[in-house]
Amino acid sequence: ADCTLRTRKFMTNRLLGRKQMVLDIIHPGLANVSREDLREKLAKMYRTDKEVVSVFGLKTHFGGGITTGFALIYDNVEALKKFEPKHRLVRVGLAEAPKGGRKQRKEKKNRAKKFRGTKKA
Repeated sequence: ADCTLRTRKFMTNRLLGRKQMVLDIIHPGLANVSREDLREKLAKMYRTDKEVVSVFGLKTHFGGGITTGFALIYDNVEALKKFEPKHRLVRVGLAEAPKGGRKQRKEKKNRAKKFRGTKKA
């Protein structure tokens, strides 16, 4: 990928065990840059493993060529699994997507609400 990465608003968040930053991606002539490529580039930039990098919220500016997003680089995989939302863990392949459709899950939840005591569903 022929793109330039710039980071701004860099902050080290010790409580959540991560570094967080706003990403500016300059990619003239390219429609977009894949999230995987961005994770690899960031990992190389910050001398860390690709596994602990999370990239999200990418918005391409009107006219193309520039994308802005957000990146988190965790200190280790444990911190990533502890603090990252489930849907983002599913995206990077560290968690399993919930099975069944939305309606099935809701019906199961409502059936479980009717039971009293310890045993549910």
